[in-house]
Amino acid sequence: MLGKLKTYFLISLTLSLLSCNRNVIYSKYITFENNEWSSKNKAVFDVDVTDVTNLNTISLMVRHADSYPYNNIFLFVTTKYPDGKTLSDTMELVLANNKGEWHGSGAGDIFDFKVPVKENVKFPQAGKYTFSFEQGMRIDPLPLVMDFGLEIKKSN
Repeated sequence: MLGKLKTYFLISLTLSLLSCNRNVIYSKYITFENNEWSSKNKAVFDVDVTDVTNLNTISLMVRHADSYPYNNIFLFVTTKYPDGKTLSDTMELVLANNKGEWHGSGAGDIFDFKVPVKENVKFPQAGKYTFSFEQGMRIDPLPLVMDFGLEIKKSN
């Protein structure tokens, strides 16, 4: 009886975890050597978009050390569309509040922060989009940043 209960629990847990990720279209992290993000080392994500009818949420993810010396990261963002059109922008990700408390969740001295940057967005065309992110801070390389990621999921 106890064995059947454990099996049922594991199956239920697995199904619930899979259903949580069902809406995720794309999710990937880029890991930086020596936990330093050099401006020469752009985080580039190639995303194949087939559905242009659904609304999507685009989130950025940063994994950094508790001793990261700043409360933010400035980014230079370039988006290349399937038709070759390119758009560039600058954005700021605020990683901590005014009291210096990190946003996101921490495990030991590492913090993971995921922030939606565009919500309810439709991709205008099907095909390959290339999203390129360059750290735009004054210090280079930027210390204590382990990973940077991009997630796209269907909006609810």
